[in-house]
Amino acid sequence: MVNITIYKKGLGIINGLFYVTSITHTFKIFIYTITFLILLLTSFYPRKYIKNNINNLINITVNTKDIILENIVTKEKVNKEEKIQNEINLLDMKIIKQTKIIDHSYHSLILNKKAEQFTIIEYTLIILLVIIGAMFLLSTCDFVSLFICIELQSYGLYILCALYKNSELSTSAALTYFLLGGLASCFILLGSALMYSNSANFNIDGLQIINSLSSNNLNNLDHIVWYTPNYISYSLLVLAVGLLFKISAAPFHIWSPDVYDNIPTIVTTFVALIPKISILIFMLELVHYSSNIMINTDFNWTSCLLLSSLFSLIIGTVLGLTQSRIKRLFAYSTISHLGFILLALSINSIESNQSFLFYLIQYTVTNLNAFIILLTMGYGLFFYVSDNIEYDKLQDKNNSPIQLINQIKGYQNLNPMLALSFSITLFSFVGIPPLIGFFAKQMVLSSALDKGYVFLVLVAILTSVIAAVYYLGIIRKMYFDTHEYILIKWGQYNINNTILSSHLSITISIITNLILLFIIVPQEFLNLSNIMTLIVYTSN
Repeated sequence: MVNITIYKKGLGIINGLFYVTSITHTFKIFIYTITFLILLLTSFYPRKYIKNNINNLINITVNTKDIILENIVTKEKVNKEEKIQNEINLLDMKIIKQTKIIDHSYHSLILNKKAEQFTIIEYTLIILLVIIGAMFLLSTCDFVSLFICIELQSYGLYILCALYKNSELSTSAALTYFLLGGLASCFILLGSALMYSNSANFNIDGLQIINSLSSNNLNNLDHIVWYTPNYISYSLLVLAVGLLFKISAAPFHIWSPDVYDNIPTIVTTFVALIPKISILIFMLELVHYSSNIMINTDFNWTSCLLLSSLFSLIIGTVLGLTQSRIKRLFAYSTISHLGFILLALSINSIESNQSFLFYLIQYTVTNLNAFIILLTMGYGLFFYVSDNIEYDKLQDKNNSPIQLINQIKGYQNLNPMLALSFSITLFSFVGIPPLIGFFAKQMVLSSALDKGYVFLVLVAILTSVIAAVYYLGIIRKMYFDTHEYILIKWGQYNINNTILSSHLSITISIITNLILLFIIVPQEFLNLSNIMTLIVYTSN
């Protein structure tokens, strides 16, 4: 059992550059857990044969070529001679590899294409750098340390995206991510510089002091010649633009769909989750300590968060309707859900902060489950072939086995339990009761109504209904369409002898049951978010 020490007022370290509270402790453990689950995807072979007859393996290997060639000849092809020759060449290579992995010491045969990250010794080091940056970013209390931590996190992500050197798509996506991420960093640095030029302050504690003066209506700073109250809000507005760039919130989302789609799916899982957690938790502290800075002006920088929330809800929903590639669809889905998160963040009340923390936790877990299932579906299709020319033309299929929504048509007939888990996850995205996603959206909308944001609530409800179209469209394809795959038989053995590795099935089962059965034991998550919210409001 994890024991978390509660710091009522927070504990400053390294001369006040960082601080430690129960919130930072909790989300550090949360990020460690998410990272552990993501690393499980690359730590084991995803599929295997169980207890095959070792005496028949050589015969299976020798006869496999003739059996598969017989299946190939019977299929209709555009250019039979050329395609059959290509299949023969590929099959020769596969048989050579197959014979090499026969181990007479064990009665099981592992079937897997070795993932590229196993041969890259820097892979774990880069992951470590990203996690270190995220850990320090959660605890930062200074704008200089903010810039350093967010760059440490971002540089690791840039390298991680370009780590698959043989993938042209991955390299181009990493370059796009690097250029636009550098532009976002310029906004963060500019906002910090403007803050210091006006108030000679880099620390969030200074914002808390100004916030306290503002809340007490002590507008007695007019005699200070160099101080301009508007500068604080303008500086934070520029800083917020850079942070919204980093989390791909609209209208600063332009890089997100291309990067998500082109990098390997395992890396997409990491990029889509870890940076958003650390940046959004920092923004929670920033909004809490500075949302009331309106000395001598009616302008509030948190208005940009409401505007970004509106754009994210609309753009993420409408553009998601036109997508045929599943990771681009998930990118727009993330943008849409960021609209709910930013709506709760900008309100800055006890109820809204509780809904913000709860929504962030549940969406991270649900999104992780969606990506794990997407990868597992691709692993399950390893033993199938298809005549669909569009599937054959896909690039980087080893690192991203599922790229098109049509690739999961009829998947219920191939693996009913995996299709059921994916359906439950998508229903949670929609917000269907009694799944966990419904309660998260209900909490955000309730806190927004309490503050009088009726228009944004109506937009959020409408976009949730529209977004259900593409989520339910995926489910319809899995259950009501016919798949286009043909099973490759390996001698007298077939796919029924093959199972997914236990680390994948257990992880998917636990997360899916958490999404499905949340209504039975909801108090743990609700109490956690409630306690952390109260600590924020009692630490002033």
